Amino acid sequence: MGELAALFTSLSWSVTSIQFTLAGRRVGSPIVNRVRLLLALLYLSTAQLVLTGALWPAGATRDRWLWLGLSGIIGLVLGDACLFQAYVLIGPRRGQLLMTSVPIMSTLMAWFWLGEALTGIELVAMALAVGGIGWVVSERARQGSSAAVFPGDTDHRARTMGILLGLGGALGQAIGLLLSKKGMEGGFSPLSATIMRILVAAVVIWLVTALQGRVRATWRALEDRTALRFIAGGAFTGPFLGVWASMIAVQNAPVGVAATLMALPPILLIPLTHWVFHERVTPRAVAGTLIALSGAALLFLT
Repeated sequence: MGELAALFTSLSWSVTSIQFTLAGRRVGSPIVNRVRLLLALLYLSTAQLVLTGALWPAGATRDRWLWLGLSGIIGLVLGDACLFQAYVLIGPRRGQLLMTSVPIMSTLMAWFWLGEALTGIELVAMALAVGGIGWVVSERARQGSSAAVFPGDTDHRARTMGILLGLGGALGQAIGLLLSKKGMEGGFSPLSATIMRILVAAVVIWLVTALQGRVRATWRALEDRTALRFIAGGAFTGPFLGVWASMIAVQNAPVGVAATLMALPPILLIPLTHWVFHERVTPRAVAGTLIALSGAALLFLT
């Protein structure tokens, strides 16, 4: 169950990364981050109402609010803010490359903090998956190709900043996963946990927006209906479906295994970016895909 949820998360986040990249290029990544949290909260609360008859989680203790709230702030506010700007600077393909460091970060922190242990075979499987993903997305775009449309393709400073922001996004996601697992101990509902994470994240990010005096500017930016459609679609596939599925994954599988399977978007982005950005698929991309999928399959067999 946890492994399947992690794979579904990868698919959802692949679609989301493209939608948020397109929206961020039109209105800016900070606006995307603010608005998608409100839309995701609307989607999730509706699902909660349909499934449980209540809009908000009931019976959550202070400890759960603490852990899940921290998870939302670190993962969804800080981490995703870094990641979305990395998408704008270096593109979703390179941005997702940097997210392949999440399994390594998660595994080390889970070993240190939660006492989780992985078998030798699982470690080999993770190495295969991460190595295959990294090989695919580290391939440089051909000069003059239609994929070379991001600032980091030609500006060294933008590329460096994009890499640093991508690593910041990976660290935020890794810490967020661990805090979420702590907050869901005892079989707490993944849907309720997701709502709590996003609610706290939305409150924090909009308080900061208000203090910066940028609330009105944010709403004005939504007059760009194309950007709004991309944000709405990304909020549905990402913070709604994707984050909900990721909570199911970390609750029902070891953090390192779940994080590895959730690191597959760079592979899934090969056909998606070919379709959207007309990116050329090379033999190296196909070979790396097979290596990464072999690692993911090995995780199922252990």
